[in-house]
Amino acid sequence: MTFVTRIRLQSGNRPALENVVDEIRSTAERKGAELRGPHSAPPERLDVPQYKSTSGNETRQFRSWDYTVYTRQMEIVGHNDLARQVAEFDFPDGVHVEVELEQIEQMA
Repeated sequence: MTFVTRIRLQSGNRPALENVVDEIRSTAERKGAELRGPHSAPPERLDVPQYKSTSGNETRQFRSWDYTVYTRQMEIVGHNDLARQVAEFDFPDGVHVEVELEQIEQMA
């Protein structure tokens, strides 16, 4: 059985995100692991309304706060030790990480 570890990284800080991706890529190259990606999703622009009070009066608002979220996805095939090491990285603040493990059975 082979394990595929999917790593999804999101951040509004693109340079920090790219540094994390580069660190994962270089670690995988040093270990000789099969790394797929990084795959980039289109940047997502988000608008957040800002209200002048907490009373629920929606007519009194500041200008909306808008920001961009960047997403990268990577897959590590096999190399469970590397996947565990990457999942335990000390990621910078502002970089959201999701790790998903899938077990794939080989066809006989």
